Amino acid sequence: MPSVATLVALPGRATQHQPRRGLVLAIILAVQLMVVLDATIVNIALPDIAGALHFSPANLSWVITAYTLAFGGFLLLGARAGDLLGRRRVFIAGIALFTAASFLGGVAPWSGWLLAARALQGVGGALAAPSALALLMTMFREGQERVRALGWYTAVSIGGGAIGLILGGLLVQWASWRWVLFVNVPIGIIVIALARRLLTETPSRNGHFDVRGALTSTLGVTSLAYGFVRAATSGWGDAVTMAAFAAGVVLLATFVLLERRAPEPITPLRLFADRSRSASYIARLFLTAGMFGMFFFLTQFLQDVLHYSPIKTGLAFLPFTVALFSMSQLSARGLMQRFGAKPVMVVGFSVSTVGMLLMTQLAASSSYVSLLAPLMLFGAGNGLAFVPLTSTSLSGVRQEDAGAASGLVNVMQQLGGALGLAVLVSVFGTAARGAAQSITVAQQAFVTGADHAFIAATVFVCATVVVLAVAIRGRRASARAAAVPSWVRELDAPATALIES
Repeated sequence: MPSVATLVALPGRATQHQPRRGLVLAIILAVQLMVVLDATIVNIALPDIAGALHFSPANLSWVITAYTLAFGGFLLLGARAGDLLGRRRVFIAGIALFTAASFLGGVAPWSGWLLAARALQGVGGALAAPSALALLMTMFREGQERVRALGWYTAVSIGGGAIGLILGGLLVQWASWRWVLFVNVPIGIIVIALARRLLTETPSRNGHFDVRGALTSTLGVTSLAYGFVRAATSGWGDAVTMAAFAAGVVLLATFVLLERRAPEPITPLRLFADRSRSASYIARLFLTAGMFGMFFFLTQFLQDVLHYSPIKTGLAFLPFTVALFSMSQLSARGLMQRFGAKPVMVVGFSVSTVGMLLMTQLAASSSYVSLLAPLMLFGAGNGLAFVPLTSTSLSGVRQEDAGAASGLVNVMQQLGGALGLAVLVSVFGTAARGAAQSITVAQQAFVTGADHAFIAATVFVCATVVVLAVAIRGRRASARAAAVPSWVRELDAPATALIES
C-alpha cells in the first residue's frame, strides 16, 4: 500500500520507463496471482496431502490456516517495511522468501515441515503484496493509464482464486500434490530476475516498526485458532484447549494496549471510531469466516464423497467465480449509485446466506445439480456486496491513515478466514466424532460433520447481514464515494478498478 508521500514524490516515475511498463505490470500481476492463487490452489490437493503426510481431518485445516494467518498477520508490517526500507528491496525479499518456502513445502517429508513452509509463504506474501501494489501506483500515471492497470490487477485478484482451483486440479491429477507448491519456484525466480533489472527503488525514510503489535496480534489469533482445532479432537474441557483460548485472549488484549501507546502503531485504533467503518470490518470478518470453510469442506466433499477427479473439482467452482465477477461489475457500475451502499450490501449478503443455507442440504447421494444453485447464489450475493463493503471500509479515512485502512481490509479478510475455518473445523469434528472406520460410515460421518459446518457458516454469513443492517448508517453510495478521497480509493485496487471501469 503506497504512502501518500510516495505518491506525491514520484509523479513522473512512469514516464521515465515507458517501454518497460508492460513488463513491470506483468511482474506485478504475476506476484498478485501467486499470492491470491496460493490461498486456493492447495484446497484441491488437501485429500492427497492428508494421505501422504498423515494429517487428521481437523489438523488438515492448518495447511490453509498457516498461510492465511501469517499473510494477514504480517501484511501491515510488510507495508510498513516497504515505506521505510524501499519498496523494490522489500518486494524482492518477499518474493525470494515466498519462492524458497514454496520449494521447502514441496519437498516436505512430514506435516510439521509443510505447515512451517506454508507460514513462511504467508510472511513472504505479506512482504511482497503491499509493495507490488505500491509499485504499480508509482509506475503508472494517475488517470486512465492507472485505471487500466488497476483493472488488470482486479481481474487477477478476482479470477486468481478460480485459476488456483483449476490449476491445482491439473497439477494434482497430472503430476503430484507437491507441484501445487513447486509451481511457484520457476515463476518466483523469473520475477526476481526481472524485478532486479526493471524496477527502480523508492526512497527509504526514517520510522519505527511496530513488531510487537504484529507479533501479539498474529500469535493471539493463532492461539485462538489452535484452541478451536484442538477442541475438535480433544474436547472443550481439554486443558491444552482452555490454555490456548486463555493465551489468545491475553495476547489480543496486550495487542490493544500496545497499539494505544505505540508512537507509530501498525493498526491505528482510531480507524474503529467510525461506527459504519467498524461494522464493515466486522462484517468482512464474519463473511470470510463462512466463505473459507465453504471452500475447505466443499473441495473434500466433491473428491472424497462424490469421487470427483481433482480437475473436475476445480471446474465445479467456475459458476461461483462467473457469478461473483458478473455481479460485482453490475454493483459497481450502477446499483451502488442508484440504491446506495447499505441496501446493496444487505440484499447481496442475504442472497449469499440463502446460497450457504442450501449447502446444508447436501447428502452422500447429492449430484452436482444440487450444488449449482448454492454456488451461483453465494457468488452472486458476494459480488453484489463486496464493492460497497470495501467503499464503506475506506470512507472518511484521514490521509495519514490511508495505507493502514486499506491494509486492514485485507487483514480482516485473511484473519477472519483463518479463525472462521478453525471454528468450522471444531464444529465438524464435534459432529463427526466417534464414527466407525468403515468407508461407508466414514463418508456418512464426513457428510454429517460438513452439514453442521455449513450450518455454522450460514450463521456467520447471516451475522454479516445483521451487522450491516443494524450498524451501517443509511447513506447513499454517491455520498459515500464523495467522502472518500481519490488517493484513498485507489489504494484498494480490486474495488477501485471495478468502480472506475
